[in-house]
Amino acid sequence: MSCSVRNVAVLGSTGSIGRSTLEVIAASEGSLRAFALTAHTSCRLLAEQARAFRPAYVVVTDPEAAAAYDWSCLPRHTRLLVGPDAVAEVVAEPEVDIVVSAIVGSAGLRGTWAALEAGKTVALANKESLVVGGPLVTRLAAQRNARLLPVDSEHSAVFQAMQAGRREEVARIVLTASGGPFRNYPLERLAEVTVADALEHPTWNMGPKVTIDSATLMNKALEIIEARWLFDLAPEQIAVVIHPQSIVHSMVEFCDGSVIAQLSPPDMKLPIQYALCWPARSVAVAQRLDWTQVMQLSFEPP
Repeated sequence: MSCSVRNVAVLGSTGSIGRSTLEVIAASEGSLRAFALTAHTSCRLLAEQARAFRPAYVVVTDPEAAAAYDWSCLPRHTRLLVGPDAVAEVVAEPEVDIVVSAIVGSAGLRGTWAALEAGKTVALANKESLVVGGPLVTRLAAQRNARLLPVDSEHSAVFQAMQAGRREEVARIVLTASGGPFRNYPLERLAEVTVADALEHPTWNMGPKVTIDSATLMNKALEIIEARWLFDLAPEQIAVVIHPQSIVHSMVEFCDGSVIAQLSPPDMKLPIQYALCWPARSVAVAQRLDWTQVMQLSFEPP
């Protein structure tokens, strides 16, 4: 990688996005450092991550879970903090350069808020922060001179494509959706699907909540709200199209009719890496598209 050395606080390091973030950090050849790792109850995995990455801090927000685990295995210089207030303490550390907000659900708002209040750059994977507190969160970021960088693949794609023109030249954005595992199911068959069926996403490997939300398309509804606040767009400037291959992650249409899209394999490590190293780009840690192979890109209305 070529990005300058940055200390990263990973909120929700034991979840799907958190684990992918640590893969990016591990591949960074020292350009990125895991400064703080947090979890709610997954103490064993958090301890394993601490031994591998030797952060300055680990945080367990559930006191009962923390008390039930033997932390003698932690690296000597890693400090354990316990309780929900500990997240705000570590993100405010002066050494922290960027905070990855990857706690699942509305519980992630607290960490996002604390990081912005501390004036940090936040790589936002927790879309609920903007769904729940959109205008408050964006106002706080402006007041504290903090920065929100998108980690969701669709919003990262929009963020990258918007750089092809001026903000006032953007006519609309188009978010892509795979359609999920039930895209071609007739309505009557949906009554028979199971949780296991819903967890089998056709293109993405994600955590269980996002995977279920993707199967019901609720995730796309949340992403529309996230995009509205992240990019300060009117609702009528946000469209959705079904794209089963999950190669085109989103598009930006400018006032002259030009459409700029971002394409890559469906791998969350790419938007994570982009956010962590922005505005620089680094050597890929994710798989590249192979343009020598036959590839079909299809689009259909939702």
